[in-house]
Amino acid sequence: MKIGAISLGCDKNRVDTEKMLSRLVGGGHTLVGSEEEADVIVVNTCAFIDKAKEESIDEILSAIAAKNAGKGKKVIVTGCLAQRYADTLKEEFPEVDAILGIADYDAILKTIEDVEEGEKVLNCANLDAFYSDRVLTTPYHYAYLKIADGCSNHCTYCAIPSIRGKYRSEKLEDLIREAKKLSDDGVKELILVAQDVTRYGTDFDGKPHLIELLDRLSKLDFVWIRLLYLYPEMVDDKLIEYVENNDKIAKYMDIPLQHVDDDVLKRMNRRTNEKSIRELIAKLKNSGIAVRTTFICGFPGETQEQFEKLEKFVKEVKFDYAGFFAYSREEGTPADKLDGHLDESVKEERANKLRAIQEKIIKSRNKELIGSKIKVIYDDIDYDRQKFVGRSQTQAPDIDNVTLFESDEEVRIGEFYDVEITGSDGIDLVGKVIK
Repeated sequence: MKIGAISLGCDKNRVDTEKMLSRLVGGGHTLVGSEEEADVIVVNTCAFIDKAKEESIDEILSAIAAKNAGKGKKVIVTGCLAQRYADTLKEEFPEVDAILGIADYDAILKTIEDVEEGEKVLNCANLDAFYSDRVLTTPYHYAYLKIADGCSNHCTYCAIPSIRGKYRSEKLEDLIREAKKLSDDGVKELILVAQDVTRYGTDFDGKPHLIELLDRLSKLDFVWIRLLYLYPEMVDDKLIEYVENNDKIAKYMDIPLQHVDDDVLKRMNRRTNEKSIRELIAKLKNSGIAVRTTFICGFPGETQEQFEKLEKFVKEVKFDYAGFFAYSREEGTPADKLDGHLDESVKEERANKLRAIQEKIIKSRNKELIGSKIKVIYDDIDYDRQKFVGRSQTQAPDIDNVTLFESDEEVRIGEFYDVEITGSDGIDLVGKVIK
């Protein structure tokens, strides 16, 4: 059968989709690029915040519309929204033929057989079986490796533990086998993801095993290994020194800080404070490691003074990259029950103010980089701006800015080039390949 798949949300969800697609191809099905062509439409959903839920519902409605317009089409909904709201989805969207949870992808082939027979399927057994084969949805030269699922940090604003369960690391040997397949297939940049990569292996014996995993991965043929989603209290001197001195590890860390005010951090159930955050950022800067972070604006009870403290902190530290999100009230979380919820307009206003500040920081840093030389991997072509699109070690796919460049010689996607920075375009760098 012809399968059309839509993957929403984070890169961890993308990996789930890629493994589901591999099962489908292995089962003799064909992947197609549009709902119109598809016999079965699979929507792998996200339910992290309200906007993600809305996007997921919009895609489900689009799939249902395609089903109604074409005879015999089937719609399967999977992922976090399906896991969290399975009964509601079954009631509200009777046109959906099957609902699978976040760890039930082994059932996808049987589910397709069942819905073809006219059955309705609801399966959220959460069997959590490891599967290593993938159909990459990224360019062939980079891929994500999901090293764990679930989360045991229990930040008060977050629904992930209730959706995906407690933190569960994948076995090291399973990950090495999966990574070797990716390396053998030509992947040059491996990006490690989990809700918290720093806690990898702590569920084995109480000790983190991230460096052990990185040591093994570094023996494979990757050029860059990138770390996303590190919790600040777990980024210790040993890990910083390891990243600084391992040539294969990108000098880049994505560390969600969420706030800097001690009272707000305590209400969030974060395990850091202003002092430890400032000490960590200083160490990372001294080690030459770029930092991406995220902050929540308008958390319940956040005063104007606390917001201004965060604003001053952002201006002072000048992060390489930072995302700012208006607090999203998630039912069933401890933060939902807190006093002092702010108006949506206040939350958005605060987030927008910090976004504008961060944009100025990036543009200012771009000017300082003019004349410097950086190594980039060639990702794509920007036809509108008539430039090749590349990224340096300090630029992660999709979430950071890019390096636009020209070349007098032929260039090939997936190869590395030395580029001299000559200017900028918005927040993006502009340069030219050095012969």
